Amino acid sequence: MTSSHPNLKEAAATWLKIGFLSFGGPAAQIALMHKVLVDEKKWLSEKTYLNALSFCMLLPGPEAMQLAAWSGWRLHGTLGGLIAGLSFIMPGALVMLVLASLYAAFGTAPLVAALFLGIKAAVIIIVIEALLRISKRALKRRDYWVLAGLAFVAIFFFSVPFPVIILVAALYGYFTSHGSEEVDASPQPAVLKRTILTAGFWLALWVVPLGALWLALGADDLLVQVGILFSKLAVVTFGGAYAVLTYLGQEVAINRSWLTASEMIDALGLAETTPGPLILVTEFVAYLAGEKAGGAVMGLAAAVVGLWATFVPCFLWVFTGAPFIDRLDRAPKLSGALAAITASVVGVILNLGIWFALHTLFGSVKQEQHGPLTLWLPDVASFDWRAAALTCLAGVLLLRLHMGLGKVLVLMAASGWLVSQI
Repeated sequence: MTSSHPNLKEAAATWLKIGFLSFGGPAAQIALMHKVLVDEKKWLSEKTYLNALSFCMLLPGPEAMQLAAWSGWRLHGTLGGLIAGLSFIMPGALVMLVLASLYAAFGTAPLVAALFLGIKAAVIIIVIEALLRISKRALKRRDYWVLAGLAFVAIFFFSVPFPVIILVAALYGYFTSHGSEEVDASPQPAVLKRTILTAGFWLALWVVPLGALWLALGADDLLVQVGILFSKLAVVTFGGAYAVLTYLGQEVAINRSWLTASEMIDALGLAETTPGPLILVTEFVAYLAGEKAGGAVMGLAAAVVGLWATFVPCFLWVFTGAPFIDRLDRAPKLSGALAAITASVVGVILNLGIWFALHTLFGSVKQEQHGPLTLWLPDVASFDWRAAALTCLAGVLLLRLHMGLGKVLVLMAASGWLVSQI
């Protein structure tokens, strides 16, 4: 029988196994960890696990990866947290690197284009499914529905930056929440000192290498720009990867022209097929941007910078906040701010779904600017009936039959190839 407190070697083997099996997005990953850590190994109690899950869902970044890092920290301190978090990330990161390099080499081949026709259609439904799931959790009050609607209008019609939407929602939630912070929610001086040291170490580990790149290469260098952009993403990724993909797509496909809209959709499709957190889509984006700028070596360098800027902050949030999990329920204003952010994320994800659908179902989509108003106008003549049919098929498989995501993506890729032969 496995002990309730494993040795580090046993825990590391388990974390690596979880990393290789963590397909299917955060819900499936969280369920897998619960089965292993609570039900089978009994390393964590049900209450401890659920409290940690609530804590991680309040943080920016991928909640499943952060839950793994926190669980490792709980069992074996910082080293255990590092092993757990890296085991969750690295299998998927290696697979994504291989897929990104293959895509860069063969992405325009007819066979690849045909396979991705089906995958792109599936991505539309995947985003819709995420929208429905998060809506049920987030929109529990009438004002949260209004907040979600305003967030959608702001980002879709007025191109308001995602961080601005997050800030406004947080302020609204903070000042409209009921109750006040309890005095005993404040940490003891020794805990506070340790927390400051921990935060300072991980903050330095995050920004010092990126600052060195800036000094060595200049602010306009692609690697520096990748580090800056993905560091911004790391701060505002409330609501999971689907929410931040809107900001990422807006930046890389519209403002910076690193990728096309079609390549962004392909990136999400590939990320859905790999183990690990969905936010690994940033690695694909970074690699492709670097490869276009300077070949495979530059692509690899950009991918490494992208991974660093994406995931080092995750360890910062987890290791800094881990000692304070039990205090969250005594901080109602903070909880209110985070609940409002989650509500606004619903509108942002709706924007993402419509943006993906327009660029999948129509061969030509034009962006028009009328003062502060932005309009996305598809060319009706470029409507792709094959993409529409495949989207309907994906909707039946995912929303009606509730088929597993892996099977759906394989079937959709095959269907894309078949339809392309017509």
